[in-house]
Amino acid sequence: MSAPAFRTLLAGLAICACVAGNVVFAQAQPPAPAAPPAGAAGPQARPLALDPALEERVLKIAAELRCLVCQNETIAASHADLAVDLRNQVREQLRAGKSDAEIRAYMVARYGDFVLYTPPVKPTTWLLWVGPFLLLAAMAFVLWRTLSRRRALAAPQPLSEAEQRRARELLNAAAAGGGVPKK
Repeated sequence: MSAPAFRTLLAGLAICACVAGNVVFAQAQPPAPAAPPAGAAGPQARPLALDPALEERVLKIAAELRCLVCQNETIAASHADLAVDLRNQVREQLRAGKSDAEIRAYMVARYGDFVLYTPPVKPTTWLLWVGPFLLLAAMAFVLWRTLSRRRALAAPQPLSEAEQRRARELLNAAAAGGGVPKK
């Protein structure tokens, strides 16, 4: 079996395995609950705050704080229990009359700079801010060095004296029509 045919066979088997896995996974899922009839009274969502301005401030501050459980979401977007508790703490502090800066300072004092979704620029976080650019510069340097070495290896090397002499002999013999001289 040739290499391209073997690769095609493997790709086909991988696709079949993925489709079969999806079918098995879909069958293992419990059925979705049926929607209540149109006239039935189901559980209603209750508003988190009676004051929409307060809720807007809560969400604004929550969008600046990292969920300590999810670590890649803000507490405004997270549904983790800790994120809900942190949003409630922010709400309570806003009701107590604290400013946004005071609430952020409280959270940093309690959980450290990690709780801020955008960490401050200070000596302990310089590597966070500059690190990606340093890594990009290092990778560009490595790429430049690799490519320049490859170009140097691929550059045509001048012929030695013996090679030049042999080439002249071959050209002279071919021009004279005598064929290729023997060594």
